[in-house]
Formats: sequence, C-alpha cells, structure tokens
Amino acid sequence: MNESLSNSTIAETLRPYGVAISPAVSDSIRAYISLLLRWNAKISLTTVVDPVEILKFHFGESLFAVSKVPMSNGRLADVGSGAGFPGLPLAISVPALEVVLLESNLKKSTFLSEVIRQLKIQNASVWRDRMENWQEREAFDFVTARALGSHDEFLKWSSGALKPNGKAILWLGDRDASVISTAAGWSWGSQIPIPDSERRVLLIGSPQ
Repeated sequence: MNESLSNSTIAETLRPYGVAISPAVSDSIRAYISLLLRWNAKISLTTVVDPVEILKFHFGESLFAVSKVPMSNGRLADVGSGAGFPGLPLAISVPALEVVLLESNLKKSTFLSEVIRQLKIQNASVWRDRMENWQEREAFDFVTARALGSHDEFLKWSSGALKPNGKAILWLGDRDASVISTAAGWSWGSQIPIPDSERRVLLIGSPQ
C-alpha cells in the first residue's frame, strides 16, 4: 500500500507545509500510515485512505504548526486526538516535546497506544478520558485540537490547562476561526491559511 511513499516522495509532499523530514521520520510516517489503514478497515479513523492524501491532509496539516509556533520543547495536550493528529506527528518530529493525547473513545485510544508502542515513540502518552476530567496539576505549554466539538468548553478548559503565555493551536475552517476569534478572554493572531486546503486555517491564541 505504501510502496509509493519513498523518502523523496514524503519530503516533497510535505515541503509546502514548511517542514524538513529526516529519513528516520519518513520511516515512522510510513509505519504510521500502514497501521492507520489496517485499523481503519475495522474502526472508523479517517475517511482519507490514499497514502499521499493522508500525507497531505493529516501529516502536512499537523506539521504545518511546527513552522508557525516555536515548539522545540515543552508539554502539549492534543484534545480529542482521534487517530492521533496533530499530536503524534508533532511528537515524532519534535522529540523534546512531551505530548499527551486526550481521547475518550476506547477503540481510538487503543489505536493510539498501539502506534506509540510499535513506533517506539518515547515522548507521547495516551489519556483515555474527556478533557474536563483531566486532573494532573502540571500545566501545558501548548494545547491543540483539529476536531472541536464545543468551542466554549474547549476554550474554558484550555484557559485553566495552559501555563501563563501558553498557546492554543487550532485547525479550523475559516468560518469557525472567525467565530472563535471573537471569544472573550482570549487574544488571537491572524488566520494562517493551510497550504493545499480549501478555506482551512491555523488559529493560534493565548488566554488573556
């Protein structure tokens, strides 16, 4: 399934997203895509099944944040991680970043744990529960989400979970981004268009 994903194909496909990919990261991406497609035949993880499109939509969009937010280290919570995007690509590409994947669905959290185990990702862990039940006291430098259910609940939780000057990084359609940009108690930057997407943007903000 992934024979076409050579190191050069992966590098060229991801270059528009502002990231440089090492051979080791390419190996991890290929293994991740193989696992994703195998598990996707049994549980619903993604509607995107072409490997190159997975590279663009899941890995490219996820790693786009690395070129826009300084995150060479620190702690990151990926809320509603689902199939692991953006949290696991960020963990793979930034080894000094500690990533916690918050996912309440049992089957999806089991998949995430299997990816971490098989790819030997040392800097990522899974927490199977809802974000509002998170009880650890140490705050995060970054909070990410690609599939928001309730904007209000997410922003309220993030305000308490982030360190001072911590950042929320959201992958959104431009209309949702415009709505969230008006949320009280937050300071948001300009919408950053995501390469090769239709009206999808990266929105970065901090609690005031």
